[in-house]
Amino acid sequence: QVQLVESGGGLVQAGGSLRLSCAASGRTISNNVMGWFRQAPGKEREFVAAINWSGRRTDYEDSVKGRFAISRDNAKSTVYLQMNSLKPEDTAVYYCARGGDTWSLYRNINSYKSWGQGAQVTVSS
Repeated sequence: QVQLVESGGGLVQAGGSLRLSCAASGRTISNNVMGWFRQAPGKEREFVAAINWSGRRTDYEDSVKGRFAISRDNAKSTVYLQMNSLKPEDTAVYYCARGGDTWSLYRNINSYKSWGQGAQVTVSS
């Protein structure tokens, strides 16, 4: 059993930055895919970013490419999402998630079995 605890959400003006952190506790295994998803009011939960176990492979949803960066520190059992140039349409609850060891499944929400509690990110215009 792995528990994921998120921090770093908040309110920011358009064009500003936030950094989300997701710390794992309990039974932790570093050889896994980690992802970030978000859910805006009235919308489905959607993929934002993912990173493989070594950090050598990453991918992003098109609307955040060039603005967001995912990283991980396996020694600290922590994954990060740096969010720059934030836009009002980025407003959502952001969830970190832990998947398996298969990179090809990184966009498949059903491959993620452990989830954080969610962090509210609100971007004002």
